[in-house]
Amino acid sequence: MSSSERPKLVLAYSGGLDTSVILKWLSEKGFDVICFCANVGQFEEDFSAIQAKAVACGALKCVVTDLRKDFVENYVFEAVKCNAVYESRYLLGTSIARPCISKEMIRIAKEEGALYVAHGATGKGNDQVRFEMCQQALAPEISTIAPWRDPEFIESFKGRSDLLAYCTKHSIPVDAKPKANYSIDENLFHTSYESGMLEDAMCGPDEDMFKMTTSPKAAPEEAEKIRLEFRNGVPTRVVNLSDGDVADKTDPLDLFLYCNLVAGRHGIGRIDIVENRFVGIKSRGVYETPGGTLLREAHLDLEGVCMDREVKRITETLSAEFARLCYNGFWFAPEMDLVRHSIDYSQRDVEGAVVMELYKGNITVIGRESPKSLYNADLASMDIEGGGDAFDYNPGDAQGFIRINSVRLKTYAALRAKVDE
Repeated sequence: MSSSERPKLVLAYSGGLDTSVILKWLSEKGFDVICFCANVGQFEEDFSAIQAKAVACGALKCVVTDLRKDFVENYVFEAVKCNAVYESRYLLGTSIARPCISKEMIRIAKEEGALYVAHGATGKGNDQVRFEMCQQALAPEISTIAPWRDPEFIESFKGRSDLLAYCTKHSIPVDAKPKANYSIDENLFHTSYESGMLEDAMCGPDEDMFKMTTSPKAAPEEAEKIRLEFRNGVPTRVVNLSDGDVADKTDPLDLFLYCNLVAGRHGIGRIDIVENRFVGIKSRGVYETPGGTLLREAHLDLEGVCMDREVKRITETLSAEFARLCYNGFWFAPEMDLVRHSIDYSQRDVEGAVVMELYKGNITVIGRESPKSLYNADLASMDIEGGGDAFDYNPGDAQGFIRINSVRLKTYAALRAKVDE
């Protein structure tokens, strides 16, 4: 088959062992492979070296896109706006990166005239679902190839030794550094660790594995005071009130990176959990999300001041739905559009500032203010009767309020007493 007849394919490429083998294998299967590497804030990544390796392994070229700003503004801050958390603990660091990466991958595929995309996600994980659901929602005419679900590929590569032997045969350079006994996924929102030794749910993480956070035990002995400002539920400014130089960040990317820095040095944002994957398997993961944890705590507190009680109740349901859809790969689904538009509406008056102290893994909110506050000190005060003429609150009205709300409780109590006779 001539080069002009070979179908084009865009491969999500990291430069690691798996995707380097996949690149060569797909090339041998008759594809012209264009590699794509997304910069979403990985630590100490040499993208020039990745590009060179991809071409050396047979890629037509390797496209590297800096998605950090897009990731923060259109994915990270979206999660912050709705206080997103999966199963009450996981802040979705990997999950929210996948639609960002997938969208750019599809853009490149269309630009290059590729009818195929491929990824190196395993057949047991969530990422295969996330990548493919996003890709099919954005471009159903493009087909996805998943080697780790291909019987021939699986038969050929039953373990790391087979992958290394293939690299030797095809002169694919392999990182000489010892492989960590766990897998790592990293972006500027979080770093996750799973597999290997962490598959033993009783085996604690090694302290030296963490990249974004200082151990709370080794964190500074002095608390640090931070002021975070929001508008329409989106972070707009961070000021360090304890720093002699007063760090003042307003650019979204700079703001978020600074939140990572300041929260990370105080050991904030570490969790160790067992979660439920969409494919039905329980998975143990260790995560560190310093800046995301900081912003979520501040945003939650500010909503307490600015948001109506019943709106807050409904947004808690929307938040759980956002997390579920994001985790399961439905970022570009119509139901996610509904949730996100509803969240945007709820955030119209979430504006103001929250002051927090950071100390040895803890965040303590010590103050908040808002030009759109629903909090009224006179109305809430135990020392002032009523709440002023505008509210006309009569404490005596509470008697009837309590009587009406207790009717169903009395009815139920009478039924139980009759049944238990």
